[in-house]
Amino acid sequence: MAETAETAETGTRSDDSRRAARAERRAARLAKQIGAFARAHGGAEGQLAHLGQAGTRIVLVGEDGGWGDLVAPSYAVAESATRKAGITVHEDFDGDFAAKVRTGPYEWSRMAGIQVGGPSNSKG
Repeated sequence: MAETAETAETGTRSDDSRRAARAERRAARLAKQIGAFARAHGGAEGQLAHLGQAGTRIVLVGEDGGWGDLVAPSYAVAESATRKAGITVHEDFDGDFAAKVRTGPYEWSRMAGIQVGGPSNSKG
């Protein structure tokens, strides 16, 4: 019986270490993508937004006004990725940070959608 309990405990530790290693790999992969974005845009800043069970969105804004986002499976992974990438992370997406975003005709037409003749959301 003691062996069974010990085996179960070891199995749990093994599962935990696998989960931690997987989260670390995901954070490293995201950090690499964040770094590539930052290099392409003369630097970058970010903001983390909870998406519920879907994870956490990492919103990136480049020094040139370019923007993009990535999704991490959890807030902890997103925090780790931004820390590894060495970018500044803002609490909110407002003020001077939001003012850095530059949008072009494509974004404006997508935001307006079919109301003002922009592309529709469906192909049908």
